Amino acid sequence: MDKYSFLNTAHTSFFAELYDKYLKNPDSVEPSWRAFFQGFDFGMESSLDELDLSSQNGMVTIANGDQVEMPQSLQKEFQVIRLIDGYRSRGHLFTKTNPVRDRRKYTPTLDLENFGLSEADLDTVFNAGEIIGIGSNNLREIIRHLQSIYCDAIGVEYMYIRSPERIAWIQNWLNVNDNHPNYNADRKKYILKKLNQAVSFETFLHTKYVGQKRFSLEGNESLIPALDVMVERAAEMGVEQFVMGMAHRGRLNVLTNIFGKAAKDIFSEFDGKDYEQEIFDGDVKYHLGWTSERKTNNGNKIKMNIAPNPSHLETVGAVVEGITRAKQDAHFPEDFSKVLPIVVHGDAAIAGQGLVYEVVQMANLDGYKTNGTIHLVVNNQIGFTTNYLDARTSTYCTDVGKVTLSPVLHVNADDVEAVVHASLFALEYRMRFNRDVFLDLLGYRKYGHNEGDEPRFTQPKLYKAIAKHKNPRDIYAEQLLSAGVIEEGYVKHLEEEYKASLEEELEDSRKEDKTEITPFMADEWSGFENVREWEMMDPVDTTFDKKKLTAIAKVITELPKGKKFLRKVEKLVGDRKKMFFETDKLDWAMGELLAYGSLLEEGFGVRMSGQDVERGTFSHRHAVMKVEESEEEILLLNRISDKQGRFQIYNSLLSEYAVVGFDYGYAMASPNTLTIWEAQFGDFSNGAQIMIDQYISAAEDKWKLQNGLVMLLPHGYEGQGAEHSSARMERYLQLCARDNMYVADVSTPAQMFHILRRQLKVNFRKPLIIFTPKSLLRHPKAVSTVDELASGKFQEVIDDSSADIKKVKSVVFCTGKFYYDLLAVKEEQKRDDVALVRVEQLFPLPSDQMNKVIEKYTNADDLVWAQEEPRNMGAWSHLMMHYKDVNRFRVASRRFYASPAAGSAVRSKRRHQQVIDYVFDKTKDNMTRPKSSDTQ
Repeated sequence: MDKYSFLNTAHTSFFAELYDKYLKNPDSVEPSWRAFFQGFDFGMESSLDELDLSSQNGMVTIANGDQVEMPQSLQKEFQVIRLIDGYRSRGHLFTKTNPVRDRRKYTPTLDLENFGLSEADLDTVFNAGEIIGIGSNNLREIIRHLQSIYCDAIGVEYMYIRSPERIAWIQNWLNVNDNHPNYNADRKKYILKKLNQAVSFETFLHTKYVGQKRFSLEGNESLIPALDVMVERAAEMGVEQFVMGMAHRGRLNVLTNIFGKAAKDIFSEFDGKDYEQEIFDGDVKYHLGWTSERKTNNGNKIKMNIAPNPSHLETVGAVVEGITRAKQDAHFPEDFSKVLPIVVHGDAAIAGQGLVYEVVQMANLDGYKTNGTIHLVVNNQIGFTTNYLDARTSTYCTDVGKVTLSPVLHVNADDVEAVVHASLFALEYRMRFNRDVFLDLLGYRKYGHNEGDEPRFTQPKLYKAIAKHKNPRDIYAEQLLSAGVIEEGYVKHLEEEYKASLEEELEDSRKEDKTEITPFMADEWSGFENVREWEMMDPVDTTFDKKKLTAIAKVITELPKGKKFLRKVEKLVGDRKKMFFETDKLDWAMGELLAYGSLLEEGFGVRMSGQDVERGTFSHRHAVMKVEESEEEILLLNRISDKQGRFQIYNSLLSEYAVVGFDYGYAMASPNTLTIWEAQFGDFSNGAQIMIDQYISAAEDKWKLQNGLVMLLPHGYEGQGAEHSSARMERYLQLCARDNMYVADVSTPAQMFHILRRQLKVNFRKPLIIFTPKSLLRHPKAVSTVDELASGKFQEVIDDSSADIKKVKSVVFCTGKFYYDLLAVKEEQKRDDVALVRVEQLFPLPSDQMNKVIEKYTNADDLVWAQEEPRNMGAWSHLMMHYKDVNRFRVASRRFYASPAAGSAVRSKRRHQQVIDYVFDKTKDNMTRPKSSDTQ
């Protein structure tokens, strides 16, 4: 054993440092040392299982089988290091972080005996103290420091992080002053001032608006000093914009005391006054957004944005990330850290809503990263009436943060200095490492879910304790009073002064008859107008100079020289060149790419995301070309000119809800970017239904928010089964009202070109839902000419150009891909008595144009609405609501079905053919047959 004699001669501090390094990251130490430490750990675990350390006799078996005798002092040194590691890993389980409940009991504890130590070791000096920044010290003092760092008002989870650099930074930060703040008297008074504002604002509302819902912050008022210090310190660190999302709890308090919204405006909302704007329905006061510019205490200016949100609590998180990324791309592409997203969660919501996981998974993805988000949980320890033990299986509501190995701090919300201290940690961590961090403020909810509830129905014991509990301001004031920082009556003066200002605002508010809602992000939306439905139908010039279009076509049909691509890619690009420059038959992909190119050439941006959008689900787009050997990405659309806009396209994570939310937020903050989300198949969009219902269809009415998001939803009955046929257009059409969005089912590349260009060429923004094709992507008849792109326009209705007006007896209206199915039969049967008319835009419905078409066919006595979808799906019900003369139509459709389409290709084809047969022969109505004849 002579070769291990160095164990008796080397300084124990060297071993302590090396072992600590091994515990953080085993791979960071030299292999022989790693084997030695593994042997020691195994021996420790074995001996502790038997509670008899002496059985080891100081011997350690190394991985190669050698046995090494360890000096007793060194063995004890390692055991102290394991104790330190125990506090780092499990100290958060034994903190004083819960102000109103007893903590749950966890085992094993951090008792000395669990680490092979005893009270006899308390006065022994160990070099391991250097690891926590106190130098060589006795065990008693080491434990005191560990208790102070890890087991007081802040519990820290971080040892699962796999970056030694980040772990070291965290430990150094925590070791300073034993993870406790050391604020001077002025700082303490300022914190008390913000805390007083939080408390006084809630009590004022409680007095003036008795019983009205406000979702008060009471029990978690320390949120206000926490946010305030983040804003102040972040501005000093170079942050220029905040983007924040939060649900209801405490929102009004945050709007007033952090974002600077005038209290009189909030009082007007409480008074239930009507709105100044006629074309605006508004929303409840705790859903509204706000934008302001705040001047910090040091004179810095910082833009503040709090996004509007629905009652679907976590939805706004995805939107915040999208807004943030749009601002970063537009204003700070070289330094994303200058825009800081903060998402405030509730404890039940962050644990229970799957969207949080989807958003967290975006954190470091190229298309969605925002250089770190501060996630701040207002932890009421209850969800509506559900106790936390019934609300999650995980130990903490924040355990989702461990998905991305983010540090999590749990803080007693009654200890406002600890809250401010932890907030600074969160901010500095985000700014240094550009990663997410979670801050869990454990407080309580003073009243029920809203101020009219009786919480004692479901939590009598808890609310008995809460009724006797002092608010955080009074707790802190007593501390400052006893420390001589403030004098008797100081808090009363603060409270009276603040409430006097609120009284003045209330008086001013009641002099006004109506409430005016301030637009969100008005700077970004300067120059855009609100329009009504009939204005959405005005013609828009979407033509594009043919020479410029040709130049774009040249760029996107030539691969860079000197790079090798797959043969299929080379052929695809060659075919595109041929279709533009030789055959003059542009397919769908070419029409789409030229639309993007034309907008980019005009200086607009284009962003697209979704599952597999880079090449397209159906391998039609290929907007990104990969070099065969290196997989270098080539985006030809970014090679048009030096002054062009930026083209961004990203394959998304397998998420609809979060990605649609993100892209909606992006479009909200970047109205001059064509922002597109494409579903892999159209019906996959139902995974984002909350975004569609709460934002896309309703936000302009609720929150005065325009948005130009484009949703591309592949749709068409090609026998692929129930899940890959229908984009459920009936759901979107049911949401259409007045002037809230465009819905289209276009049938040619030129139509796609012009509708996409129209989206940015108007001086307003509306969401655009396009039901896009699958089989039409390569259909020989679904082509357009170069002139149709350059000189054409979007046609809401396309008449049958081949029809002989005098011969037509049946006028058939249809949409999208079904037109080509009908056209094939018309041509095969040579039916010159049938005119096929395409309704390309379904909302706003072009009723006048449809009427003109009908009037044109003077000899027609048969009007048909034809759709491939079942009668209870598709556009038929939409026509019934929006087309005045709908009763003149006979309907050709599948029967009523619960499932969009049959799983059997044979059955699906038969049903499809029955609809087509009925279009051309009204005696073959499959809807009137006895059920027994088609139970299939």
